[in-house]
Amino acid sequence: MKPSSHLGPARWEERTANRVLETGRDQILERSRKIVEAAYELLEEQGLDGLTIRAVLKRTGLSRRAFYERFEGKDDLVLAVFEHSLRKAASQLDELVTTKADPMEGLRLIVTSIVLGSMTLGGPGAAQSNRRSAALSREHLRLAESRPGDLQAALSPLLAVITRQLSDGMEAGVIRGADPQRMAALVYNLLSTTVHTELLAQESAPPDRAQRTRLAEDIWEFCRRAITA
Repeated sequence: MKPSSHLGPARWEERTANRVLETGRDQILERSRKIVEAAYELLEEQGLDGLTIRAVLKRTGLSRRAFYERFEGKDDLVLAVFEHSLRKAASQLDELVTTKADPMEGLRLIVTSIVLGSMTLGGPGAAQSNRRSAALSREHLRLAESRPGDLQAALSPLLAVITRQLSDGMEAGVIRGADPQRMAALVYNLLSTTVHTELLAQESAPPDRAQRTRLAEDIWEFCRRAITA
């Protein structure tokens, strides 16, 4: 029995339709995340050379059609991996800095964590971590030219964490007055450029924790002097 044409769907009809749509969406996202996680693992194990659509499909057991329903191609997948890594890093950093009452201490934690790779490296002393991070560094530089808008969107959660800390520091009078978003971009650009250089120079070697720690301290001191009120 069909409802009268001039009436909209009944509430129960809306509820059942929404349940079906949500179930379908969950299934789509589950497979999308499976693809991204497989790509993340391949980057860690083999670097960019090992990240192919064929390898991803073999690892996930999904069809080529399933892949292309979700991603335009390899570039789109790498961008998704990059965004996944940055969102995870931003979330972890946000949790850590909330425990710091001093905005400068929170910023120091952000800067040193990014340089040390605490948020994205698989673990200290793992050569695979350098391989994946170096691969993502190469893609960061390439995406800055080929897909700048998408790259900026991927960076936005991390930049937002840095911006909030800078704003808090300005309100507390410990950081000089400026546009916090602009300052956050400058801080991040310094960090990313330096870290990219380090990673690409040591791509096949285990991370040198002592060297990276000294670098983190030097960069933090540079940033501290630049932003202090």
